[in-house]
Amino acid sequence: MTALPATSDAGRARVPAGRVARLLVLLAIIAGIGWLAVANLGADLAAEQLVNALTRGAIYALIALGYTMVYGIIELINFAHGDMFMVGAFVSLTFLGQILGFKGAITDIPFLAVMVVLAFVVSMVVMGLVGVLIERLAYKPLRSAPRLAPLITAIGVSFILQNIVQLRYGPYQTNSPKIFPDTWVVPLGGAHIPVLSLFIIIVAVSLMIALQLFIGRTRLGRAMRSTAADRDAAALMGVNINRTIAITFLIGSALAGAAGVVNGFQYGVARFDDGFQAGLKAFTAAVLGGIGNTVGAALGGFIIGFIEVGATAMGYTRWGPAIVFGTLVIVLVFRPSGLLGQQLGERA
Repeated sequence: MTALPATSDAGRARVPAGRVARLLVLLAIIAGIGWLAVANLGADLAAEQLVNALTRGAIYALIALGYTMVYGIIELINFAHGDMFMVGAFVSLTFLGQILGFKGAITDIPFLAVMVVLAFVVSMVVMGLVGVLIERLAYKPLRSAPRLAPLITAIGVSFILQNIVQLRYGPYQTNSPKIFPDTWVVPLGGAHIPVLSLFIIIVAVSLMIALQLFIGRTRLGRAMRSTAADRDAAALMGVNINRTIAITFLIGSALAGAAGVVNGFQYGVARFDDGFQAGLKAFTAAVLGGIGNTVGAALGGFIIGFIEVGATAMGYTRWGPAIVFGTLVIVLVFRPSGLLGQQLGERA
């Protein structure tokens, strides 16, 4: 969850300064990358690649939030979460393509808006319920077990989800209806920015803001933060731990479902093993930003999006994954808790 504030006066004095310093470093890195992009690609192409990076980063960030929320609550690396994203993409694909029968773009804006909202609602609700079901059946019985047991169980759940989808849709790519017209672009100088990319960025940022408001300003959000800080103490104070954990899985899985929807809109295909690569990069984003910190997870997702798109734009597509994980290693060497994480002692 969001990092807990320091309790001492000295801590309160140091934490803001540290955050400002890290923010300045990040801004300097982003400015440097932007300067290199403009110098090598030109302003127009650099603007288009910037939007591409934000779009890809937004998808990673939505997935990463689920990883970091679950870890913050029960300290579980839920390796099945990437496959929740994949299943969410297939739920959207099934709803739009097989149930409603759409094959291509919808040009009627009001009708398109209704279909988009329905796709999000269906996918997020279904994946939220699936997430709660998995938590109840697979993870809840293992809360008191050694940490290796739920970790292995998460890997098993991942394979189960992949095989269910593979049996239903086959081992090949399945086309997903691209209901957003590709011809809808926003001219920006000599650049042409797809409306769909702007939509994905706005939706992702809106969901992240809504999550932060929920965690910070609602009773359930306070219950989640108190459970993340000390589960036993939270239970003594009247927090319903089972309900809190279930809500955490519900929200995290719903966000993965939303990522699956926008991924289908953007790329127009889905495959049963899509969750592995996306989940691995989203987990990397969560660790990079600070596992257990929702803002850090979102930041990590955007950073990885910039690294991947930047590597592709510079002609180093094959080196993209190596650069991503190399960046993670460098950050963890100097900042083991991640960019926005805090060093916390072991729970009693």
